[in-house]
Amino acid sequence: MTASDRAAQLVRIAAEAAGDKLADDILAYDVSEQLVITDAFVLCSAANDRQVRAIVDEVEKRLREEAGAKPVRREGEREGRWVLLDYADVIVHIQHEEDRVFYALERLWKDCPLIALPDAVNAHMEQRARAVGSASE
Repeated sequence: MTASDRAAQLVRIAAEAAGDKLADDILAYDVSEQLVITDAFVLCSAANDRQVRAIVDEVEKRLREEAGAKPVRREGEREGRWVLLDYADVIVHIQHEEDRVFYALERLWKDCPLIALPDAVNAHMEQRARAVGSASE
């Protein structure tokens, strides 16, 4: 079994929304073989609590507008360190960078296939890396 077409659509929209708010290390895993509660996870991180909240707002807005999706559950909004948005087909994890490193969800789900994301999703990271590289030369 693989992630449903609906899950793939939600993953793409959520990843693009997170990328538009400059989320870092955006990844998506097809967890449908491992879990019965969802088809996919989207993981991303942000440098601070304010950015975490901005990403959450954009993901919710875009999924509502473009796919008519509303989260069935939200967790962690008050703290703004790790917000989980559960859309049944997809669960979006938006983490503060420190929490992302500490909890290392990628390590837990490394055996699950990655879902390909549009190239533009992480384009800002490549631009930032080039800028840092040219500044150090």
